[in-house]
Amino acid sequence: MNNKKIVGIVGGVGPYAGIDLTRKIFEQTEAKRDQEHLPIALLSIPQEIEDRTLFLLGQTSINPAYAILKIIEKLEEMGASVVGIPCNTAHTPQIFDVIVENLKKADSSIKLVHMINEVARFIQENHPQIRNVGVLSTTGTYKTKVYPIILGQKGMNVILPNDVLQDIIHTAIYDPIYGIKAQSNPVTQIAKRKLIEGINYLQKEGAEAIVLGCTEITIAITDNKIGKTIIIDPTLILARALIREVNLNKLKPYDK
Repeated sequence: MNNKKIVGIVGGVGPYAGIDLTRKIFEQTEAKRDQEHLPIALLSIPQEIEDRTLFLLGQTSINPAYAILKIIEKLEEMGASVVGIPCNTAHTPQIFDVIVENLKKADSSIKLVHMINEVARFIQENHPQIRNVGVLSTTGTYKTKVYPIILGQKGMNVILPNDVLQDIIHTAIYDPIYGIKAQSNPVTQIAKRKLIEGINYLQKEGAEAIVLGCTEITIAITDNKIGKTIIIDPTLILARALIREVNLNKLKPYDK
């Protein structure tokens, strides 16, 4: 598999997020038959990757960057030239920068796409009128303020849930009974209700667009708009960025 145009996907963060990214790559690719689709290598080894939020909250000292790095190295051995990680929390500097640093030390030729940078680029290019952006995410992403920092650099004002509501959003993702990580297909109604509660709050606070800043949330909420609010799907954006990096001619036009 020495094809330098293979797209690599780090699976297992969470497992359904990797499947969702793969599906969206297929959906966003110009192809009329099997052979016209891009080759994709998805490697999902969830038991080896520590939970990203636990690490960021100081509840484990094991940085998941190193396990993710090993998977990227295996994907490169399989011929991948471009890699995406379908996990927003893994793009916080405490994790992502360690991966990048070690790839450089290993003299890797992998192009690692930064999901949150791509979200900022996407909003700026496709919705330049938007200034107030709400974000729903895990508590790990929330605490690091990675979205406010990156979107703020593009002139956007980021609106986040308050701490009480953030706990509600986090449990919609992580609860062992009804959370999306426990039940992804189908997602439970209680998890969806909690997420909608968060969306309603951000709308009332003036969000013109809302980023679903956790790849589990994009499994539960699939709307392009809710009311007048644009819903931003980082997994879809990552899928389009990966196609762009491999073969721009294969990328479908963005349907606003």
